[in-house]
Amino acid sequence: MPELRRVLANGVELNVALCGSGPAVLLLHGFPHTWEVWTDVMADLSGRYRVIAPDLRGFGASSRPASGYDAGTLADDAAALLATLGVSSAAVVGIDAGTAPAFLLALRRPGLVRRLVVMESVLGALPGAEDFLAGGPPWWFGFHCAEPGLAETVLEGHEAAYVDWFLKAGTLGDGVRPALRDAFTRAYTGRQALSCAFSYYRALPESAAQIEQALAGARLTVPTMALGARPVGAALERQLRPVTDDLTGHVIEDCGHIIPLHRPRALLALLRPFLAGGDATAA
Repeated sequence: MPELRRVLANGVELNVALCGSGPAVLLLHGFPHTWEVWTDVMADLSGRYRVIAPDLRGFGASSRPASGYDAGTLADDAAALLATLGVSSAAVVGIDAGTAPAFLLALRRPGLVRRLVVMESVLGALPGAEDFLAGGPPWWFGFHCAEPGLAETVLEGHEAAYVDWFLKAGTLGDGVRPALRDAFTRAYTGRQALSCAFSYYRALPESAAQIEQALAGARLTVPTMALGARPVGAALERQLRPVTDDLTGHVIEDCGHIIPLHRPRALLALLRPFLAGGDATAA
């Protein structure tokens, strides 16, 4: 089992799972998950790497500030976490809500991020995701961003059914192990927990503006791998292609949105050689 530690970073107290030793790998989760979405991946990578998997601010057992859910602040949280842990170079892996912070961290701090892996998300309004967004964003984006407090009011007391819907949809109906399902449900139960989670969605316009501004004066220079499954597919790779110097893309077949839990072996088969390519420069 990983060691769980409370780490003060960028003014927030993050709950962080740590395991293994070697070059650092930072894992950033999405919604409605916690660090435990990486459970199977961490078990494998810890034999060679120092794996660092925080609950993002406002999620899981991390503290729940009233603000700071934009991608830029989440990227600053990640940089501060690495600094506090004494890490000067890390591979960074992000999925869903963790993708934009991982991207901005690599774009702003290429000396800190030696390799970047992003999956199952789209980056703001960058060209390339038009086919994926042809029918509009997924329905829950609008629901989470509707009249402030509405989604929380509707869902309070029904969190288990709501979280379970995402877990089943994100695994093409297979669902996840009961222990993980229960852990995710606990993490998103209660009005404050829901409000923090939905604050990420409510900050998406600010995050999109940050991405656009950051790309106005820079390109992504670190080696990057974009992974897709269902429903995002190759949309993220298409967004990254024009702005990235060294990009590899893959779509994992017969795999739902929650790649680390639905197809961990397929993910690891891609992660291992990609991460190993940057080991020589790790610190």
